[in-house]
Amino acid sequence: MAHYAFLDENNIVTEVIVGRDEDDTTGGVTDWEEWYGNFRGQVCKRTSYNTYRAYDYIHDESEPPNLIRVDFLGSRHRTGGTPFRGKFAEIGDIYDAELDEFVALTI
Repeated sequence: MAHYAFLDENNIVTEVIVGRDEDDTTGGVTDWEEWYGNFRGQVCKRTSYNTYRAYDYIHDESEPPNLIRVDFLGSRHRTGGTPFRGKFAEIGDIYDAELDEFVALTI
């Protein structure tokens, strides 16, 4: 099982679906991003449920819960694998084609 994100003309995620694994060749299809994109008439990008962006929230111990800063620690994979496209795509995220990553507008 793989997940796929559909993008509008501004590269904003409009929907995320569960689809075929990228190595599934059912019906001779070898590129599911392309197949789903053509079927829906939208750009489609695979996304990984196991990839997330990690942050470290630093608090002032003297006056909890006052937030002092947020440090971005990078993308992580839940099972220790290689992170894929920055984070799992969610509706409203932006796909940055230059980075080949999904980026949230807020953390």
